[in-house]
Amino acid sequence: MRPLMNRIDARFRTLREQGEKGLIIYIGAGDPDLRATEELTLAFERAGADVIELGAPFSDPLADGPVNQLAAQRGLASGTTPRKVLETVASIRKRSQIPIVLYLYYNLVHRFGQETFIRQAAASGVDGLLILDLPPEEAEEYDRLMRAADLRPIYLVAPTTPEERIARIVRRAAGFIYYVSREGVTGRRTAIGKQIEERVALIRRFTDLPVAVGFGIAAPEQAKQVAAFADAAVVGSAVVDRIGRLGRSPELVPQTAAFVRSLAEAIKGGAAPFPGSNAPAAETRKP
Repeated sequence: MRPLMNRIDARFRTLREQGEKGLIIYIGAGDPDLRATEELTLAFERAGADVIELGAPFSDPLADGPVNQLAAQRGLASGTTPRKVLETVASIRKRSQIPIVLYLYYNLVHRFGQETFIRQAAASGVDGLLILDLPPEEAEEYDRLMRAADLRPIYLVAPTTPEERIARIVRRAAGFIYYVSREGVTGRRTAIGKQIEERVALIRRFTDLPVAVGFGIAAPEQAKQVAAFADAAVVGSAVVDRIGRLGRSPELVPQTAAFVRSLAEAIKGGAAPFPGSNAPAAETRKP
C-alpha cells in the first residue's frame, strides 16, 4: 500500500518545516551485489541521508564518469537487472520508508515496457525516476503514466540550459529539480563556484520545487557550501568510489556509512535555512 503522500514530497516538506537541507546519496544498484545495496541503503538512512538514488546498471552509461561506469560494470557482473532492482526496493520497503529514486537510462525502461515498468516500480515502492537520456520534449506519455502511478519524474537542468528551456523542463518535473553543477559526466570537482549559486537562483525563478545540486560534490565542506543555497546536495561518485574500493569487505557498510554521516552532519549542522522557512510550508504540488 502506497503512502498518502509521495515520500519525496513528504521528505522535502518536513525538511522545509524544520528549516533543514537535504542529503541525496547515489549508489550503483548491485555493486558489489544487491544484498549490499539493501544494507547500504538502510545504513545511509540511519546516517542521515534523506533520499537514495539507485543507479540501475547499464552497459553504455554515457552520462557517467569512470567511477560510476565501473560501478555499473560491477552491477552487471553481479547479475543485477531492472527487475531485480525493483525486487530489492520491495525488500527495502519492509524495513524503511526512505524516499527512493531510480537513476537509469531509457533503453532499460523501453526494453521492459514503459507502462509495465512504471506500474511495477510504483508497486515495489519506488518514489521517482530520473531518466538521464529522456528529453522532456519527448516525455508526454511517460509523464502521464508517471503521474497516474504517483511517481515523480525528476529532470536535469544543466549549466548550459537556456532560460526558455528551463521553463519547459520545470513544467514537466515533480519531486525536485536536479541541477547538474558541471558540464560533462559525473565525477569529483575541486571547488564550488559562484556560478552554481546563481544558476540555482535562476531555476527558482521558474519553479517552487526543491532544487538539488549534484555531479561533483565529494567532501563534507563542499556539501555544506551547496546546502547554503540549494535545497539538497547530491553525492554519488565519492560514495561509489568507497564502495568500489571496499568491495565485499566487512567494513563496506560501516565505513561508507561513516562518510555519509560526515556529509549529513556538515549539511544539517551548517546549512542556512530554506528561503521563507519561517512561513507555513507550501502545499505539496499535485501530480
